[in-house]
Amino acid sequence: MRRYTVGLLLAATLALPATAADRIHIASSSTVAPFVSMASEQFGRGGAFETPVVESIGSGGGLKLFCSSLADGSPDIAGASRRITEAEKKSCAASGVTDVTEIAIGYDGIVLATAKSAGPLALTGRQLFLAIAKTVPVGGKLVANPYKKWREIDADLPDLPIMVFGPAPNHGTRDMLAELPMSMACKGFPEIAALEGEARRIACQAVREDGAYVDVTADYTVILHKLEAEPAAVGILPFGYLDRNRDKIRAASFEGRMPSYDSIYDGRYALSRPLYVYVKKEHLRTTRGLREFLVELTADKASGKDGYLSEMGLIPLPDSQRKAEAQKAKTFPTL
Repeated sequence: MRRYTVGLLLAATLALPATAADRIHIASSSTVAPFVSMASEQFGRGGAFETPVVESIGSGGGLKLFCSSLADGSPDIAGASRRITEAEKKSCAASGVTDVTEIAIGYDGIVLATAKSAGPLALTGRQLFLAIAKTVPVGGKLVANPYKKWREIDADLPDLPIMVFGPAPNHGTRDMLAELPMSMACKGFPEIAALEGEARRIACQAVREDGAYVDVTADYTVILHKLEAEPAAVGILPFGYLDRNRDKIRAASFEGRMPSYDSIYDGRYALSRPLYVYVKKEHLRTTRGLREFLVELTADKASGKDGYLSEMGLIPLPDSQRKAEAQKAKTFPTL
């Protein structure tokens, strides 16, 4: 777990409920954390309010903490690289967290990356599924994934061991990996199409556990280090990490498209996804600067096309949508 914070530590903030409302607390996915951290730093420089504390613990972890309590000192904002689930909404409601506003802040893309020294790589959803799924169709049956090398899947792929460093289940990126390339690709296999309900979901989304796919529970800098140490490996990362580390890693193409600012913005890149923040409306009355921070985060100077978050790799929403989301930071409609 990595914390992005200036000033008081989170532990100190939680230990002092009398002053907890003086500092915004954000529990975030590791994809969203760099963006809300930069906005927090900019916000703190204004001098009128304390710099918010940002804790990077994954989408699932952030929303769990966000939903656990309405008390002062509990997170005011959760950052997520996926939408809140129905189960999470019920968890929030059970804790009295019923008035929540959802704000989309921009787009990101899931990137398949290799070390800079590795050769170019082009993958399809079908190839990625066969590389990392727990069970795959062979001879008309679903069996434990037997593939050890990429070339065993397709003769055009490298003659290298399959080694993929990817997000663990605490990351929202793992959820999107299951929903986008995995679930989409599995529909092309009649052996899986014949299954129903939970059996089909598991066949489509379960990731192999034999060492070819390695769960990374910490933030994505760990995957960067893994790729440097294992040049033959593939890493699954948010676009922002690729954009900030092009001197170390390179992207593979996916379904014939390279991830780029433009291909994610217009949706041509198949692994694009929106990023969100969730806000406790009740805390608007008790946490100083919460309204003002959300105005900062959604302002054109931050999340617009030429904003400082765009320079960090955030892909802005189309202008009309961005303006609509910025309006939510003023009216706070209930989710």
